[in-house]
Amino acid sequence: MSGFFEELQRRKVYRVAAAYVVAAGFLIQMASAAFPAWELPNWSLRLVVVLLLIGFPIAVILAWAYDITPQGIQGTPTRGIHRRRNLILLIALAVIISAAAGFFLLPRAVSQKVDKSVAVLPFQNLSSDPNNAYFADGIQEEVLTRLSKIGDLKVISRTSTQGYQSEPGNLTEIAKQLGVANILEGSVQKAGNQVRVNVHLVNVQTGSQLWAETYDRKLSDIFAVESEIAKGME
Repeated sequence: MSGFFEELQRRKVYRVAAAYVVAAGFLIQMASAAFPAWELPNWSLRLVVVLLLIGFPIAVILAWAYDITPQGIQGTPTRGIHRRRNLILLIALAVIISAAAGFFLLPRAVSQKVDKSVAVLPFQNLSSDPNNAYFADGIQEEVLTRLSKIGDLKVISRTSTQGYQSEPGNLTEIAKQLGVANILEGSVQKAGNQVRVNVHLVNVQTGSQLWAETYDRKLSDIFAVESEIAKGME
């Protein structure tokens, strides 16, 4: 068995494995920070992790088989009588290490920043006049704008949410498709100079209602309502 580890050292497999782990860790950190800002779904980060895990055994096998010399990439000279056994041991060891790393990394990739993420669904227009639908759209847009100013909060854009409607039983599926943990839904009712805004913040992972509020205001105070909704999310 000592001959196997001596071969790992001679073929510089240790060095390649360490460099791969450092580079993979850097890529995962970059992806976990950038993907939420780009509004990419959670599965995209998991895909990066899976590809890096698959790449680890490939990298160490290539390090075992080839060496970088002044003359270019060349096959590493073989030594000893247990060449096939050593190669099988290398593949098995690389797969075990990769699987163990996946068991540790994948659950964290799933939950990365998901607790600080929200999608604001289109507000329902409860007014008798269907022409007031534009008013409900304006409320949603302003709430999104104010929420986007809260640090460390991933807010899904209106373009991504405009095709969704809040209906009983479908919030979990909507949250899964948008890659968020929280859904903000609401309704707007406008009559003359009076406006009523109802909002509900739901955590779809636990199924609990985190916050709910009803605002009865004059039309001239609607901007204050939008600020209050954003503060309630903090």
